[in-house]
Amino acid sequence: MSSGMESNTSGSHRESEDFELLNRYWAAANYLTVAQIYLQENPLLREPLQPQHIKPRLLGHWGTSPGLSLIYAHLNRLIRRTGAEVLLVTGPGHGGPAIVANTYLEGSYSEVYPAVGRDLEGLRRLVRQFSTPGGIGSHVGPATPGSIHEGGELGYSLMHATGAAMDNPDLIVACVVGDGEAETGPLEGSWKAPSFINPLRDGAVLPILHLNGHKISGPTVLGRQSDLDVAALLEAHGWDPVVVSGKDPGIVHPALASAMDSAYASIRAIQSHARHQGVDRPSRWPAIILRTPKGWTGPQVVDGLPVEGTSRSHQVPLSGVREKPEHLAQLEAWMRSYRPEELFDAEGRLIAELAGLAPDGGLRMGASAAGRGVGGKGLLIPDLARYAVETLPRGQVMHQSTKPLGEMLRDIYLDTADDPRFRLFCPDETNSNRLSAVFEATDRCLLEPPANPAAADDHVSANGRVMEVLSEHLCQGWLEGYVLTGRHGLFASYEAFAMVSASMTIQHAKWLQHSRELDWRPPVPSLNILLTSTCWRNDHNGFSHQGPGLIDTVLSLSGNVIRVYLPPDANTLLVTAEHMLSSKDYVNLAVIDKQEHPQYLTLDEARKHAAVGASTWGWAGNERPSISDRPDIILACAGDVPTQETLAASWLLQRYIPGLAVRVVNVMDAMVLPPPGTHPHGLPHEKFEELFTADVDVVVAWHGYARALHQLLHGRPRPERFHVRGYNEQGTTTTPFDMVVLNKVSRYHLAMEALHRTRGHFSGSEELVRHCQGQLEAHASYIREHFEDLPEVRDWVWTEPGS
Repeated sequence: MSSGMESNTSGSHRESEDFELLNRYWAAANYLTVAQIYLQENPLLREPLQPQHIKPRLLGHWGTSPGLSLIYAHLNRLIRRTGAEVLLVTGPGHGGPAIVANTYLEGSYSEVYPAVGRDLEGLRRLVRQFSTPGGIGSHVGPATPGSIHEGGELGYSLMHATGAAMDNPDLIVACVVGDGEAETGPLEGSWKAPSFINPLRDGAVLPILHLNGHKISGPTVLGRQSDLDVAALLEAHGWDPVVVSGKDPGIVHPALASAMDSAYASIRAIQSHARHQGVDRPSRWPAIILRTPKGWTGPQVVDGLPVEGTSRSHQVPLSGVREKPEHLAQLEAWMRSYRPEELFDAEGRLIAELAGLAPDGGLRMGASAAGRGVGGKGLLIPDLARYAVETLPRGQVMHQSTKPLGEMLRDIYLDTADDPRFRLFCPDETNSNRLSAVFEATDRCLLEPPANPAAADDHVSANGRVMEVLSEHLCQGWLEGYVLTGRHGLFASYEAFAMVSASMTIQHAKWLQHSRELDWRPPVPSLNILLTSTCWRNDHNGFSHQGPGLIDTVLSLSGNVIRVYLPPDANTLLVTAEHMLSSKDYVNLAVIDKQEHPQYLTLDEARKHAAVGASTWGWAGNERPSISDRPDIILACAGDVPTQETLAASWLLQRYIPGLAVRVVNVMDAMVLPPPGTHPHGLPHEKFEELFTADVDVVVAWHGYARALHQLLHGRPRPERFHVRGYNEQGTTTTPFDMVVLNKVSRYHLAMEALHRTRGHFSGSEELVRHCQGQLEAHASYIREHFEDLPEVRDWVWTEPGS
């Protein structure tokens, strides 16, 4: 490590001239940042500043913006000197006006938004649109050219940058980490990236930890620590940091330029060595620790209180500008300190000598191909017939439903070996989730050598492309960066612990929702989440591992973006995965257990079932169209365990009460249940009525919380006739069947609920109720004595009820 204050600040007269131009370019970006926050008219102060030139509502964040513009200007310099392809990820997402200003100065903004031209009228529109109704938000969001990361919710920048670099060998991802963001748990975990970035096949991540010392209203932890301590933190995770620090632009510019030149040289040396000699351990990737004042170049003091270098510069340093003449005068002085008349010509264009500092064409960071998600090809899905499971006799064949998916993913790895564009991300659970066939094609990725070489690793290597790390945040964040830059992948997690990264799922869905409104953003591969080790079959782990809450989280998001699938068996999972991996611009959630379960549908039947999302399983019911045009009761199910219990309940009803007409409906696409106006997959009312009739009661066994299904049914005619049973926070370490008993979703509970909801009296009803109650009592005694389920439950398979 070296101190930036010790960097070589001398140089030729030409270098001094370059830094003077660079400083003026930085001033132009700072000027436009302030103008966006404050102005609605008079964008270049061609007349004295008046109250009517100021927006009525002042929104935005100044404090982080000068640092972001400084970094942007120096990355431009690096790109022009080297021709490098650079993607910028900005963790301090509130610095939106700075990044917008810089993309405007380089020209990429006006290319995307021609109405915001590079002239006086374009500048007027630029300032008027910022944080105003019908305009743009204050974050570096989807509307910002070159961005793949919003940063409104802090903590994910470095993991997004790392995912973007994977299988992107020519890309350098510069990632600005704010010192407030650096206090979050996800960001703290992200420093482990050197253990997973393979310079043989990946691009590079250049973290720039920007320490301006303050959050919104107080100091930051790393901002108060010494350079040695902060550098030691990064060094411990495998980085090679250099510190650049100062308040004098004449010192900071050459020091930061030197640091970036050294970082680039180090990156290329690491990659060259790896690509010629291979990789056997992590590389010491460069990193920059940048200390500059918060709100640099802004007001020093406002109303007698210090502002620059304090948390008071975080948002809008000068408030009430329309009402306070002294603040208006101070704002005008601040803005004129950048000398806009020397930066922009008479038409409002950036002067030629400054415009020449921006890179050309696609090398501009706002025009980055990776930043638009066009970094990879489509994914060819293998023929599913290679993995289809035999299902006959129906409901009697037992199989681990996720195992064939692992075989399909293995072949995707093999098929993309020469053009890597697929990865599986999983928190140390690939084997547990029965996806281990992937290790026939590749290994787990880890560049750290074993402490004991004699201890044999299980499919671990530097060149592995299964990303296992015990952090849901990192797995999902890496995948998000990977798919947002055009590649494909799957995040597989234990169901309960996907809630760790649930907020990331929300933010990604919001990004996609906004991106869909932007014609210039092409669709990107979907974020695919597989939840297994579900609440119903984590009986061996207990209550802590039982929670289907991510379904509720996803259902609350925009219907144009989210999809929720509950495949009942292996073949329906294969069809679901094929669709998910081929789709774009969605958050796809699939939920299925990993244990052995009965198999029901052939591959052809699975495709037909998936195409409609829900269908009547005629073989599981006993409707007689010649006798009646409607069933007496409908049993509906969604999810593998609820499906098995529903089929067993149907079997009981038909066995004990042959005169009762039972219909079984299986739902594998949860989003067919809402009305069509609520979700694109919503069944038309006539199709919904074909399945569920207009007035027959429906007993539903649902994988998740019952409230989620009630939410989906809102808006359907007579939703009160749907009687939903689902997980209700009852669980422990117990037997598989006891989990459904505890939550009253067992076959016996469903059968008795069905009898309670039928109209009229049917012979055999009382006998069946006695049987169900007796079985529940016997179950409670048996499992405490024998520690396993009743044989008649454990060994039950579907047969013809009358046989």
